Amino acid sequence: MPNKNNTRLPLRIWTSDGSGIALSPSVRRTARSLAVAATLFLCGTGTLQNAVANGDTRTLTFTNPHTGEAGSFTFKKDGRYDPEVLKQLNWLARDWRKDEPIEMDPHLFDLLWEVYREVGATAPITLLCGYRSPSTNAMLRSRSKAVAETSQHMRGRAMDFYIPGVRLAELRETGLRLQRGGVGFYPSQNFVHMDTGGVRMWPRMSREELARVFPDGKTVLIPTDGKPMSGYQLALAELEARGSVASDAPQADGFKGIRNFFASLFGKPAPEESDAGEVEG
Repeated sequence: MPNKNNTRLPLRIWTSDGSGIALSPSVRRTARSLAVAATLFLCGTGTLQNAVANGDTRTLTFTNPHTGEAGSFTFKKDGRYDPEVLKQLNWLARDWRKDEPIEMDPHLFDLLWEVYREVGATAPITLLCGYRSPSTNAMLRSRSKAVAETSQHMRGRAMDFYIPGVRLAELRETGLRLQRGGVGFYPSQNFVHMDTGGVRMWPRMSREELARVFPDGKTVLIPTDGKPMSGYQLALAELEARGSVASDAPQADGFKGIRNFFASLFGKPAPEESDAGEVEG
């Protein structure tokens, strides 16, 4: 009796005229291996399809030092956003000066979840700034021109945060590698900024620093010398395929002035930066 886990193959293949062609032992062994491989492939494909169909479950834990609020939020269940939990996150990330929430971009929470997982964090995320009302943004901008006039914070697409036990530089590099939006680095104020706007960074890294983050050179981020990395075109194609936008662009030195003029003329968004006033309150 054959083992129930093995596939029994015929000793001959029957042709249309009723005659048969005998299979040699080596052919039977090869055919058996192919049959088993095909079975495993189909089972594996089914498992993958089930995983995609079932989706995943994602939870983030936050503390908000401005409001004293904290909690864990399972914002995605079986690959679907939970509207009620998203409302709770909208309130947690509200403009705390005015107790004014906005509908935050759910993809921002996906971005933070990926960063959290990549850095192997265990402590809650300390949320310093989520949504900013136009009046709050204007007030902060009056204190510091580093605050963008059209900040992604005003659109519910940005967050300033840190994670205890994780180096800010590691958070920054992880956010840059994902290439999902903007990444701002504020070591003197102990936070990073991440948003789901165009892919960009501030301050810019040198070519050597950026090469350490992207050893293969596949990034749309532009180093301080203004020249793209070796894999720029490939990275740009991948971004465009998933519907993302690279806000930064390589420019020859002679065209910097022209670029800045057209950027202001057509409303290219300024870096969505935050200032210490947001952290200190």
